Amino acid sequence: MKKTTIALAGAFLFAAGSMMAQAADIAAGQAAFKKFTCASCHGADAKTPINPAYPILAGQHADYLRHALSAYQRGQKGAPATANIRKNPIMGAMAAQLKPADIENIAAYLASLPSPLSTQE
Repeated sequence: MKKTTIALAGAFLFAAGSMMAQAADIAAGQAAFKKFTCASCHGADAKTPINPAYPILAGQHADYLRHALSAYQRGQKGAPATANIRKNPIMGAMAAQLKPADIENIAAYLASLPSPLSTQE
């Protein structure tokens, strides 16, 4: 009985710690979104861009956002096209400033936001 109680307590603490780490990532992502002036193009809420050609970021899948930002970084560094790059002078320059933790945090923050994006069933 004691072993079961200890195991359950450990599992609970692990889950609580994971949820707090996720909240910290989202808060850090919100701070990074502001710090790197993402709102100047994508809107303060990340869903009302200043130009209709700019994507809505709020509610986008975090893995997609991580991949896109990394692809802009590779494109900025002059990686070959076979390296799955994205070339855009503005986004390349913005993404070049980001550290891996910034990318993770920004992606988590944007994925957590309410959004008009939806999937059709």
